[in-house]
Amino acid sequence: MFPQLDFSRIRTNSISGRSSKVTLSSSARPVDPDRDTLAAFIDSLPAVLKADDLRAFARAVAAARAEAHPVVFMMGAHVVKCGLAPIVIDLMERGLLTAVAMNSAAAIHDSEAALFGVTSEDVAANLRDGSFGMWKETGDFINGTLTRAYAGQSCGYGEALGTGLADAAAPHLGSSILAAAVRLGLPVSVHAAIGTDIVHQQPTMDGAATGEMSFRDFKVLCHAITGLQGGGAVMNVGSAVLLPEVFLKALTVVRNLGYDAAGFATANFDMIQHYRPAMNVVARPTQDSGVGYSFTGHHELMIPLLAAMIKREQAGQAGA
Repeated sequence: MFPQLDFSRIRTNSISGRSSKVTLSSSARPVDPDRDTLAAFIDSLPAVLKADDLRAFARAVAAARAEAHPVVFMMGAHVVKCGLAPIVIDLMERGLLTAVAMNSAAAIHDSEAALFGVTSEDVAANLRDGSFGMWKETGDFINGTLTRAYAGQSCGYGEALGTGLADAAAPHLGSSILAAAVRLGLPVSVHAAIGTDIVHQQPTMDGAATGEMSFRDFKVLCHAITGLQGGGAVMNVGSAVLLPEVFLKALTVVRNLGYDAAGFATANFDMIQHYRPAMNVVARPTQDSGVGYSFTGHHELMIPLLAAMIKREQAGQAGA
C-alpha cells in the first residue's frame, strides 16, 4: 500500500482571528423593477452584438419561467465573493431560478458568510506558514454536517448544508444561497472534487461522506434538468471546468433515460472564455436545437445587469 500522510496532527485556527477580504456590507442590492429607474438605461443599450445577445438571453429566461420550464443557475465561488448572493436569492424568490448548482468552494464561502458575516482569506499570506484554509469552525461545520447527513439522512450535499445553517440559526442566514434554496424548496446541489477545497485538508474530512453526498447531488441536478424539453435555460457563472463537465454528464444521463432535453438556451458568463464552458455549456448542448451565448465581463457588473433585465422581461411578458 502506498504511504498516506497522517492528518490527525494538523493544526487548525479559529476564524475569529482571520483577516477576511469579503464582508456582507459590500454585497449587491437587487433592483426593484417597480421602483428603480433602470428601464431607460436598458433601453439605451445598442441593439447589436452582445447587448442584443444579453437581451435575448434575458428574454429566454423569462419565457422559460412563463412556460414552466426550468432555469438552472450554475456558479463558481466568485459569485459569492463578489457579493452577488442577494441577487441570486432575489431571482430564486421571484421564481426566476428553479435550481442552483455550485462547486464546493462556493458552498464554503456561502456557509462562512452566513455563519460569520465574512469570507475569503488572504491565500498568499497564509500559505507561507501552513495556516491557509485551516479554519476550525469552517471545517467542523461543513465536514460535520456532511458526515451526520451521510450516516442518517438521504439528502445531498447542498440540502444538508442549507438545512444545517438554518438549524444552527446562522447569524446571517438571509445571505445564504444554500439556506434560501432549502427554505424555498428549490434543488441546490454542491459538486465536490476531493482535494480542491480547504475543508478537505482538515482532520474532520470524511472522504466517503463527501463523495456520497456529492454523488447524491449529481442525481439532484440530473432530475432538475429533466424539464429542459422544448424550452428552459441554463447559465454558468464563473466555473471554468467543474460545472461544465458535470452539466454535460447530467445532460447525457437524462437523454439516455429518454428525456428529450433539447431546444433550450444556455449562457456562459466569465471574465475569460475557457474551452470547457464554451464547448460543454454553450456549443454541444445546443448543437441540434436551442441557442448558446457567451458573455465576457466581471461578474459584479454582468450579473446584476442580467438580473435586472430578466425581471424587466418578466414584467413585460406578464403585462403583454
